[in-house]
Amino acid sequence: MRPGADFWKGLIRRCGIYIILVALVIFFAVKSQNFLTQGNLFNLARQVSMLGIAAVGMTVVLLLGGIDLSIGSQVTLVNIVCAWLMVKGGFHPAASVALALAMSTAVGFFNGWSVANLRMPALIVTLGTMTMLEGVAYIVCGGIPIFGFPRSFSVLGQGYLGPVPVPVIIMVAVLAAGSFLLNRTYFGRYFYAVGGNEEASKLSGINVRRVKYLAYTLSGFFAGVAGVVMLSRTNSGQPIAGKGFEFDVLTAAVLGGVSINGGYGKINNVVAGVFIIGVLSNGMVLLGVNQYVQMVTKGAVLFAAVAFDCLQKSGALGEFRKELARRFRKAA
Repeated sequence: MRPGADFWKGLIRRCGIYIILVALVIFFAVKSQNFLTQGNLFNLARQVSMLGIAAVGMTVVLLLGGIDLSIGSQVTLVNIVCAWLMVKGGFHPAASVALALAMSTAVGFFNGWSVANLRMPALIVTLGTMTMLEGVAYIVCGGIPIFGFPRSFSVLGQGYLGPVPVPVIIMVAVLAAGSFLLNRTYFGRYFYAVGGNEEASKLSGINVRRVKYLAYTLSGFFAGVAGVVMLSRTNSGQPIAGKGFEFDVLTAAVLGGVSINGGYGKINNVVAGVFIIGVLSNGMVLLGVNQYVQMVTKGAVLFAAVAFDCLQKSGALGEFRKELARRFRKAA
């Protein structure tokens, strides 16, 4: 018995993102003989790990119908502050990492508090925070990169556990924690509930303010973890380390099926979105694609992902499919 049209539609809906990923891998493997080399795959894995770590925080915020544009600036500030503490402050690497993570977590909590209590739009709150943090990072380092870390610190970004890079292990642990939080805990259900209908969530007894606090706090914490891994990988605290990083994270999450309107999204699909962005960036660099063309391509991918989500949410996509099928039947 042949599978029906509904079967194929369901398969594409569930696995479409993975089909795109496989197609991209095959395309770049054919176009560049260096794409599937061991060295490039390890490099790709490290690049993707930072994106995947931060994407968990962005996913949680998007589930509420919010957004966090300050992720890139938090990564930059963590880079600079952690580097400054180790090099200029004389702190032990472990203490420097702990203080930097506490700082990014506090920034995330501030974002959540502002959104929940001041009722400011998340876009404006995180845009303002993004600008302020960029300025603070430049003030701390004077616009000059900070380097000269202890060798032990490089393990987080450059080390291996057997054949597996340490950043990949950290990413897998964060993704597993994010999946457990969303699928196995009450807070995970609250994120979906608040994103689906905030007013109904309030009436059902959910403390919406606390849910928002937690979502943005987690976003800040995971952005901090990504910043520490990035610092360890590059061995240099750069004042532009996280420039544009938030848009890659946002694109990966939305491409992975997380709705910008809130209430829907899964971590396992976000993983595919993360790898698509990583493969796309890595492949274009190998092919020598102009930097500005890369920017256009990533912007187009984000636009297409958000447009698809909006059409699907409004039901326009279903109507378009029906109209297309009707015209095909008429033509036949």
